Amino acid sequence: MLLAGAVTALPLSVFLMVQPAQAADVLGEKVGKNLQTAQTALAAHKYAEAMAAVNAADAVSGKTDYESYTIEQMRGAVAASSGNVAVAISAYDKVIASPRTPAAMKEQLALSEAGMAYGAKDYARAAQIADKYVKAGGANPQMYTILIQSYYLGKDYANAARAQQAQIDMQAKAGTKPTENQLQLLAACQTQTHDQAALTKTYVALATYYPKPDYWAQVVHSALSNPHMAGALRLDADRVRLAAGLVKTPAEYIDIAELAMQAGLPQIALDVMNEGYSANVLGHDAGAAREDRLKQMITQTVADRKANIATAETQAQQAPNGNALVTTGYNYVTFGQADKGLQLMNAGIAKGTTDVNIARLHLGLAQAAAGQKAAAITTLKSVGGDNGAQDIAQFWVLKLGAPS
Repeated sequence: MLLAGAVTALPLSVFLMVQPAQAADVLGEKVGKNLQTAQTALAAHKYAEAMAAVNAADAVSGKTDYESYTIEQMRGAVAASSGNVAVAISAYDKVIASPRTPAAMKEQLALSEAGMAYGAKDYARAAQIADKYVKAGGANPQMYTILIQSYYLGKDYANAARAQQAQIDMQAKAGTKPTENQLQLLAACQTQTHDQAALTKTYVALATYYPKPDYWAQVVHSALSNPHMAGALRLDADRVRLAAGLVKTPAEYIDIAELAMQAGLPQIALDVMNEGYSANVLGHDAGAAREDRLKQMITQTVADRKANIATAETQAQQAPNGNALVTTGYNYVTFGQADKGLQLMNAGIAKGTTDVNIARLHLGLAQAAAGQKAAAITTLKSVGGDNGAQDIAQFWVLKLGAPS
């Protein structure tokens, strides 16, 4: 993730492209002679001799503005070539500040001096130069790289994260996805600053753009690491793992399907079984016959539940709380009757449930299943509490809102 081949010195020929602005801008004999000596010595890599000649030119009294400007150009070229970063940057600053320097040249000089500071491991100075450039509206991606990595290597992780996120946001507006390295560096900064919410979001982006099990494992770990996770959320936790592609064995698929059956949601159980078969995990091992029988039983339960859903609705309406209404409504949604199902779920929540946050979590998931993504995200964001429902809801908010 580190910058490869930092920009260093600009050659003297680049400086000499800056022509006198006026016909009167000429070098006096003393200044011109010393600068010619400096140029000859520089070409021969005699840096001490070249710098001595530059200093001699600078010592001439009564110099014109143009002569001083040209001396700083030569000083910058000699210092950069000899590796004297401090002197080179000082000279570059003076050339950049001059109205004689064209805008394109100023950008090259700024990039070069930032690269020199970075190469010299003066990360604070490199970041300062790059930040000034960016704030002035510069958009050179290499300067952004110097800025971000200078902050990072200088252990200013908060600013590194801010700058990296700004670059990613800028690329998103241009329709360009972030590179894996950019997201990895952002995650590294957020880890250092202990910004867990932002880190989870970054891992969702990594898993979405660059799908790897390790990235989704990080997201799931964040969502399921609540030490107060309610037992009633076991199915929901496993569905998070399933959505993240972390369910791999027949036993895991069967366990999730059985949990869905216990929750009174047979269609979800059947969906889980079908996913296991589609992934070629179920139906191929020594337990294939058992898995087949389980699927047949779940399929029959789905048919029975569909046939008797109206009776279940009547019973749910008569129940003392809204738990059964939420479950019955969820079943309606999974059976393809989204409007009726969501209406019942809302009615159940209004009637009162054992845990309103778990009920809202399930409402959000039902809305997502019905294709109402915006409504689902709004509902999931309303989930609160400290029993794990909010953590799981946040996972789904990020999953639903992840880049397509």
